[in-house]
Amino acid sequence: MKRLRIPDGIPCLVIIGLIFGYLGSVMGLPNMLNTIMKTAHALLLDTVFYLMGICVITGALGRLFIEFGVVKLIERLLRPLMKPLFNLPGVASLGAVVTFLSDNPAIISLAQDKRFAAYFKKYQYISLTNFGTAFGMGLLVIVFMVGQGFYVEPFIGLAGAFVGCVVSTRIMQRFVVKAYPQFADEQVVEEPLEVAAEEKQPHESLFIRILNALLDGGRSGVDVGIAIIPGVLIISTFVMILTFGPSATGYTGAAFEGVELLPWLANQCAWLFEWLFGFTDPHLIAFPITALGAVGAALSVVPNFVAEGWMDGNAIAVCTAIGMCWSGYLSTHTAMLDSLGYRQLTSKAILAHTIGGLAAAIVAHWIYLLYALI
Repeated sequence: MKRLRIPDGIPCLVIIGLIFGYLGSVMGLPNMLNTIMKTAHALLLDTVFYLMGICVITGALGRLFIEFGVVKLIERLLRPLMKPLFNLPGVASLGAVVTFLSDNPAIISLAQDKRFAAYFKKYQYISLTNFGTAFGMGLLVIVFMVGQGFYVEPFIGLAGAFVGCVVSTRIMQRFVVKAYPQFADEQVVEEPLEVAAEEKQPHESLFIRILNALLDGGRSGVDVGIAIIPGVLIISTFVMILTFGPSATGYTGAAFEGVELLPWLANQCAWLFEWLFGFTDPHLIAFPITALGAVGAALSVVPNFVAEGWMDGNAIAVCTAIGMCWSGYLSTHTAMLDSLGYRQLTSKAILAHTIGGLAAAIVAHWIYLLYALI
């Protein structure tokens, strides 16, 4: 007897109906639709174009470094450190620097340059998404936390984020090799051809070399900026609606309103966060939950938390670590891996980075406890 097969479209419609039915029942259908559109529009104007600007600048700077041999110099100097810790060539440290100074997608501007990619095997190349994300907006996070009157704790958080980066990158590499064993030996590009090009004596003048490097790198940054639009608008909008609550006057259909589902779920296991991270107030869970979508949005809750007395030194260290390590990876990982051409590995990258962020927070908590004993 032939079994009746349910069309694939039916489960899809049921899931979508449940999600939007829940959101609409809480917010009201017109308000929900207006909030989705206005949030996506605000993200496009305030976030995507900002990230595109970062990608253009860092892409130009990265291409300049590659053109004049800075990449090769960094590779030689930092190879002893990068290989044992991250299992990456020393040149990957340039990606850590540019993402620390800017944001996660900046490393893709570098990765898409064949001369940079020539140093990597495929499994290492794919893990750059996790590696670069762990340092995303690091300078901004540290400076912001110092501005709240905490001076040692943010650097404890930086140490935690460093450990989280090691964990996330290594786990992602294991996931990739397990799924695609051939990637353990395959180069991204043919190293002898591409790297040899870096050694050729240029025929152009110094001015032309600088100009070409800046413009070519900036052009690649524009391509990356366009590539991240779907991931940021779709995923970040959804995360923010599940994270934020209504405005002061209720649901009005304004941007960044939501149903606060994620904070409510996190509050159900507040004891776990207290045990792992040392959080003394359940409100603190809002920071890591919000950092999933955007660390900038997560930072906006810190001044109020400090004023209310909810945030102590331990919380600053933990939030710095997890905010820097995660730095909105749910809204950027999809677009970043799509730009590299490995979209099918997005779920593995997200899982690896989730573990890495939790490790960063736990390490920061224990380092702070040791610091407090001194």
